[in-house]
Amino acid sequence: MKLLVIGGNGFLGSSLVEALRKAGHAVRVLDRTPARRDVDWAGTEYLLGGLEDAGTLESALEGIEGVFHLASSTVPGTSNRDPVFDVESNLVGALRLIEAMQRAGTRRIVYFSSGGTVYGNPDASPVREDHPLRPISSYGVVKVAIENYLMMYWRLGLLDPLVLRPSNPYGPRQSTSGVQGAIAAFLGRALSGEGVSIWGDGTIVRDYLYIEDLVAAAVAAMTSGECGVLNVGSGAGHSLNEVCELIRDVTGRDLPVQYLPGRDFDVSRIVLDIDAATSRLGWLPRVPLREGIVRTWSAFIHS
Repeated sequence: MKLLVIGGNGFLGSSLVEALRKAGHAVRVLDRTPARRDVDWAGTEYLLGGLEDAGTLESALEGIEGVFHLASSTVPGTSNRDPVFDVESNLVGALRLIEAMQRAGTRRIVYFSSGGTVYGNPDASPVREDHPLRPISSYGVVKVAIENYLMMYWRLGLLDPLVLRPSNPYGPRQSTSGVQGAIAAFLGRALSGEGVSIWGDGTIVRDYLYIEDLVAAAVAAMTSGECGVLNVGSGAGHSLNEVCELIRDVTGRDLPVQYLPGRDFDVSRIVLDIDAATSRLGWLPRVPLREGIVRTWSAFIHS
């Protein structure tokens, strides 16, 4: 297939591009930033631009059979500071993309939503796809809105969308800045010999998914013919304190922790039920958390 990856220059997108090329697909990338230098882009079309320009979208969609939409201009920890910007850049951008896909006659889209934010604080764990959606950040609210528009266009017979709700992905190439991704941030601190700051008491539980497993699910999703919504996670939960202990064990570093007051937009516990993804995509996560941390640490120290 000839596929468009919107947001293909990021941590998730660049890993997905590599997996798609390995699977034999022709890939075009649309991203706002120049191509990163730690990726081999040979054989990949690379377009600079965003979702706000109709001409850019028309060019990006020419000859495309399926679209992956991964781009986001916000993260959960910052989205509540400017919800208007979140809506204007992400929700409106997604609607422009949907309109452009209809003009181009491209029906298939795999959208990366968020398994960590759309449910809010869940009633039960693990969380199934039919759990009520009660996001507590603008990031989650906008993700839900985009999901709803995609499902509306599906019901109208105009698109063939599959929404993936990934848990917390981690792995090589992820930024260690701490803006998003606890494992990469903690490993970055360990690498520099510094300590980490944790919001709350460290008992917050997340479902961490190694990048290789996430992109395998995404590749399978595009060609599956499935529509609707699927959780994609490890199916296991680990607290931030447990993650710190694993990182100390893997790296041999002290990794001291400073505990800060908790934040009201942080979900206390989220672990995803992945039964639907395993049955409908024929997919299973294969990399346990400790092994994934070992791989990520090795990539960081050799980069």
